[in-house]
Amino acid sequence: MNLGCNHAVGRSIQVTAGSGELFTYVYQADDPQYESPRPYFHPIRTLTGDLVSVYRPWDHLWHKGLSWSLPHFGHDNFWGGPTYTKENGYKPLGNNGSQDHDRVDALDVSDDEVRFAHHLSWHTEGGKHVVDETRTITVRLADDGWVLVYETAMTNVSGENIQIGSPTTAGRPNAGYGGLFWRGPRSFTNGTILAPQGKGGDELRGQRAPWMGFTARQDETDTASTIVVADAADNVRHPPEWFVRSEDFAAVCPAPFFTEELPFPSDDTLRLRYAVLVAEGLSDDDRAKSLAAQAQKALAT
Repeated sequence: MNLGCNHAVGRSIQVTAGSGELFTYVYQADDPQYESPRPYFHPIRTLTGDLVSVYRPWDHLWHKGLSWSLPHFGHDNFWGGPTYTKENGYKPLGNNGSQDHDRVDALDVSDDEVRFAHHLSWHTEGGKHVVDETRTITVRLADDGWVLVYETAMTNVSGENIQIGSPTTAGRPNAGYGGLFWRGPRSFTNGTILAPQGKGGDELRGQRAPWMGFTARQDETDTASTIVVADAADNVRHPPEWFVRSEDFAAVCPAPFFTEELPFPSDDTLRLRYAVLVAEGLSDDDRAKSLAAQAQKALAT
């Protein structure tokens, strides 16, 4: 099975395997400002076509498949929706920024790899330019399924020192989301969270691990799917705490800003790397560890 690519110039890149779609990366987002417009991966599918992402779910319209989202970037929100403060809880603050497309380059397509770079400028809701980012996306087939390697290099061009945090650093317990965030389809609710310490549920939220994942059954098709996210060993605060959910909805997010703000000095560049592996079938602890090893191998390649 060979990889391929369809580029809707100015809008999105679709990566395929054989005749099937693996994902579409929408790099020119047109979502409402309140949802913090930003690039996202959706739909995301297994090699056999099962959907493993959701876009604008009714409970959180600002959740977008798989996306790089930061809810507490100084006083600005690059996650979407209301902002949490200890004094007022969740409240719209008119601070929803956007990650704006500049250009795509270095698009390289071969039978066994698709790779491209995306350059973006981050702006606050008031229009201030605060970040220049280059993210590199690499896709390869794995022994089981396929793997996406996500690399970001964010440079602080705001002229100010910024603290990157989460609702937990702002005062809400066990709500440390922020970073590379995956939201699964509705049928995955009450599925199984996977971790090196053993599979489980929401009790795994906030624990540290080099990887975590999720496995659940699909509606309609009588099939199942697994997704595993691995944190690169050279990432800041590796192994990170993880924001994971199962009971209300399916979510996996390595969160280096979970319980402690990360200083982001002016002119500094923050570099982070992750691997996301998508596979067919349910996974027990042994298979989860095997899939994680494949994801970690992709980070080392």
